Amino acid sequence: MISFKVENQDGETHARTGTITTAHGKIQTPVFMPVGTAGTVKAVQQRELHDDINAHIILGNTYHLFLRPGLETLEKAGGLHGFMGWTKPILTDSGGYQVYSLAERRKIKEEGVTFKSHLDGSSHTFTPEYVIDIQRIIGADIVMAFDECTPYPCTYEYAKESMDMTHRWLVRCKNRMQQTSGQYGHDQSLFGIVQGSTFEDLRKDSAKFIADCDLPGNAIGGLSVGEPAQMMYDMTAQVCEILPKDKPRYLMGVGTPANLLESMALGVDMFDCVMPTRNARNGMIFTTEGIMNIRNLKWKNDFNPIDPGLGGYAGGEHSKSYLRHLVHCNEILGAQLASLQNLSFYSWLMEQARNRIADGTFNSWKQEISVKLMQRL
Repeated sequence: MISFKVENQDGETHARTGTITTAHGKIQTPVFMPVGTAGTVKAVQQRELHDDINAHIILGNTYHLFLRPGLETLEKAGGLHGFMGWTKPILTDSGGYQVYSLAERRKIKEEGVTFKSHLDGSSHTFTPEYVIDIQRIIGADIVMAFDECTPYPCTYEYAKESMDMTHRWLVRCKNRMQQTSGQYGHDQSLFGIVQGSTFEDLRKDSAKFIADCDLPGNAIGGLSVGEPAQMMYDMTAQVCEILPKDKPRYLMGVGTPANLLESMALGVDMFDCVMPTRNARNGMIFTTEGIMNIRNLKWKNDFNPIDPGLGGYAGGEHSKSYLRHLVHCNEILGAQLASLQNLSFYSWLMEQARNRIADGTFNSWKQEISVKLMQRL
């Protein structure tokens, strides 16, 4: 079972630093988790994640790992840690978001979800119990309950029915966790997920239900799916007021540097998003000075380092001109260096935030740097 200790509390906001202790090491919070959907953070080696980016934890996905490489291979490898050669903590998403994204390929019932694989059209059924069984085989330190992520916008009636079903599914997940044990000699911890779309009363009801389940940690799902940013912040603030302060809070699928800082101020401890790596492959580079579209002509003869503010991460000695050349030529190294830059930046941002929370300057720093980091260079 994981443990969580709050270490510093900001005096002007709800931001805090803490330590999550797992069987595979400690996680300093606030933390950003690079997304390794199919057992790899795209274009980045595990050594780089460990040594250069200093990722404290990475994320895998139940749906994708279930389809490829499959449960038999993962079990024979000793779980995802052994399969991918990663010694630090792992969190697995339950597949609820993928169910949401497969709207044309799935049927949702009380028992679970039947869906067709995006790979070959084969039919499969995920129940809350089976999702826990799959995550036992994957072997992540933190496993997520099976939920339905509602679209935005949706009706109040749909959001409530979906939320109530998600709550019933959580009870079934919790029971399955209690009936089973980890396969690889380490504990696994279940997080519940708050739903309720953008309806304040539903979000509050869901947060109370999740909190009452007394799990090791709690997540906020169903946001960052198209709603305005301020609405996301409003829902997050309401939920964080209810979720217990002595357990980590995880805002799923978020987001931009500004999103992260604003959500930290509301009391969120954990984040994940595909944005740093996906945008990197398309030429959008996050830096300590702002955002670059490295494809732009203005960088063609700029031989300065990609981001001097980050120092010497692997690849950091290369110039903007060289990275632009690689990206324009569709060279694999371009995706690698861009992904390294963006993940290194996100790791830097988390470290800076932890330092600022600890020394009491977080709020003023956040207000100043948020504007800087989101400007287009």
